Amino acid sequence: MKNAPETCTAKQVFTGWGRIVIGLLVFAFGVHLTIFANIGLAPWDCLGMGIAKHTPFNYGIAMTLVAVTVLLIDLMMKERIGFGTVIDALLTGNFVQMFNSLNPFPLNRKLLSGAAIMMIGFVFMAVGMWIYMRAEQCCGPRDSLLVGLGKRMPKIPIGVVEILLWGMVLLAGWLLGGPVGIGTLISTFGAGLVMQLVYQMIHFEPRKLHHKGIAETLRIISAAHRNPL
Repeated sequence: MKNAPETCTAKQVFTGWGRIVIGLLVFAFGVHLTIFANIGLAPWDCLGMGIAKHTPFNYGIAMTLVAVTVLLIDLMMKERIGFGTVIDALLTGNFVQMFNSLNPFPLNRKLLSGAAIMMIGFVFMAVGMWIYMRAEQCCGPRDSLLVGLGKRMPKIPIGVVEILLWGMVLLAGWLLGGPVGIGTLISTFGAGLVMQLVYQMIHFEPRKLHHKGIAETLRIISAAHRNPL
């Protein structure tokens, strides 16, 4: 029998928002490192480029359409949409751009160092996800999809679910003519493996979290406003 989720206070909600922002900063730095590695696109970017190749949309619009599609799939899988989802959508891309702009070093030009930088980036991404998911205010669309799929494959480690998901995304991107390089393959398998190792070390299982949707969170804040201590 599963334990009931703990009662959440308005203070914990607001503290959670701060945790989400910090987690997304760490996650975005990891994404920046995978870009700085300069050895190939990640599977999701490969898919976006593939869609852009066969439609009148540019890469940015294609990726927006992918995000919306993933969000719809999340809703179909009955995954909750919370403030974490909104904050992720508003901040993550801007944080990545900030790190890209602030980095004073030229892009990496070597394969081995690029692979090492990319793997370090995966560590930051996994830790960032751990920080912001612990706020239990839902995830970004792609992370929600990962968790939703993971719930339907409870006996499979979450890192392996990540590999399967990214593998399907890569296959779709490749079939659409998206560019595939060594970095794409490293991303497909490396991100999930690193995630699994990190989460095993810190004993974290994202499928066991009790996320609160926007409506539930607003009720908590409203109740605190009506009944101040």
